[in-house]
Amino acid sequence: MAFRMPAEWAPHERTWMAWPGPNVTFSNEEELAASREAWAGVARAVRCYEPVTVVCGPGQSAGARELLGPDIELVERELDDAWMRDIGPTFVTDENGQLAAVDWVFNGWGAQDWATWEHDAKIAGMVADLVGVPTLSSALVNEGGGIHVDGEGTVLLTETVQLGPERNPEWTREQVEAEIHAKLGTTKAIWLPRGLTSDYPPHGFGTLGHVDIVAAFAAPGVVLAHTQPDPSHPDHEPCKEIVALLRSQTDAKGRPLKVIEVPAPTKVQVDGDWVDYSYINHYLCNGGVVLCAFDDPRDEEAAEIFRGLFPDRTVTLVDAREIFAGGGGIHCITQQQPAVRS
Repeated sequence: MAFRMPAEWAPHERTWMAWPGPNVTFSNEEELAASREAWAGVARAVRCYEPVTVVCGPGQSAGARELLGPDIELVERELDDAWMRDIGPTFVTDENGQLAAVDWVFNGWGAQDWATWEHDAKIAGMVADLVGVPTLSSALVNEGGGIHVDGEGTVLLTETVQLGPERNPEWTREQVEAEIHAKLGTTKAIWLPRGLTSDYPPHGFGTLGHVDIVAAFAAPGVVLAHTQPDPSHPDHEPCKEIVALLRSQTDAKGRPLKVIEVPAPTKVQVDGDWVDYSYINHYLCNGGVVLCAFDDPRDEEAAEIFRGLFPDRTVTLVDAREIFAGGGGIHCITQQQPAVRS
């Protein structure tokens, strides 16, 4: 039976997250505490719309409960880091309503020297076991933040992720596409050349170009694209090139893509380093949009764009600056489990 990955706006059964624990990403108690507050803020926002399960490291559930509240499910398992989009499974469904979980190979975002992944590489299979669904194992090194689908056959990818030598040095573009299509039920891949500058060394804990901070489907044939209006920022020109590329594309159904530009926040540096603050890294849940906020004048402008795109959903802004300091955003720490027919 053929499986496919539903679009994120399709109904969810629940959302999965992972709890920050002591590691290099959260290098001291102050950073760890701030990150836990930020993760908890996202979890509580999502819980307003659907059930949430948070995977915590052994012995950490009591502290997590204090921040998360009583109505979020907690499960204790060994963890290395806290980015459930990337370490968790990619859920797929078939035409009979059967749910399954794709388990990509996880190698610490390209075996980066700051990363550890002994436990995180097993989380996708663990979540699948907790849900009670079969695991579809893949030999491709990939993460959930490196893909975005429209639910109708189209997938967005990035050349520096799936085709990068840090992940799949022996794979050709055709082989990568074949494996992605086989696991996600897609038929057309649109490749972006790269991600945002701060997602690469030496800017910190990057992913080497995840697509979900740059571009995301908002509906079939409609793509949200990050733009950087400040010409001094190194992402200014690459974003223009990505927007132009997307506008030249059609989706799997042959529709020309409608591209909606979402300007970056006005804040472009923190402590002298460029930041990749982006509203694209949002999360769609049942009846809601959980949107990154940065205490920035453009927060409300972005919220209005999302309200226009999703008039039947409530837009909730959650401060994401601490999450971005760790190398990701709201989408990076959430993973949807689709609802299926009983």
